[in-house]
Amino acid sequence: MKELRVRTLAGVFAVAAVLSWATARLWNSVGTLPGVPLAAPIVLALIAAVLLATAVSLRARLKAQRDRVPGAKGVDPLMAARAVVFGQASALVAALVAGLYGGVAVFLLEYLDIPARRDQAVYAGASTVAGIGVIAAAIFLERVCRLPEDDEHPPGAASAV
Repeated sequence: MKELRVRTLAGVFAVAAVLSWATARLWNSVGTLPGVPLAAPIVLALIAAVLLATAVSLRARLKAQRDRVPGAKGVDPLMAARAVVFGQASALVAALVAGLYGGVAVFLLEYLDIPARRDQAVYAGASTVAGIGVIAAAIFLERVCRLPEDDEHPPGAASAV
């Protein structure tokens, strides 16, 4: 499984932000910009919390397993792989969603004097921050589940098996 690259996530975020900013400008000139749901930052924060709780739990279980603590519950490799895939998928979607809400938030900065638009800007900004939290939790989860390096075979060296 390939490791998730921060550069890829930043690219997805940036492209989504620019496209949503431009779409928001166009949509506002034609009609009324749709609102940002209040549930968006809440759902993203919940996903970040689930990812973080999974990472902390797996880290504690892996540490107990490495330290050979008596009665330590091991980590099923398939479960760890599923957690990493969930984290990677969540990070990619969160980068897209955070970029979309980030572009809308930047657009709405021009209209902070209008109370309804100010509320929408706050919701969009909170959604962007929560999306970045999902990305951070997913990267942490991926780092927790990374296999330790093999000291006998340095990276790039051919193994004689």
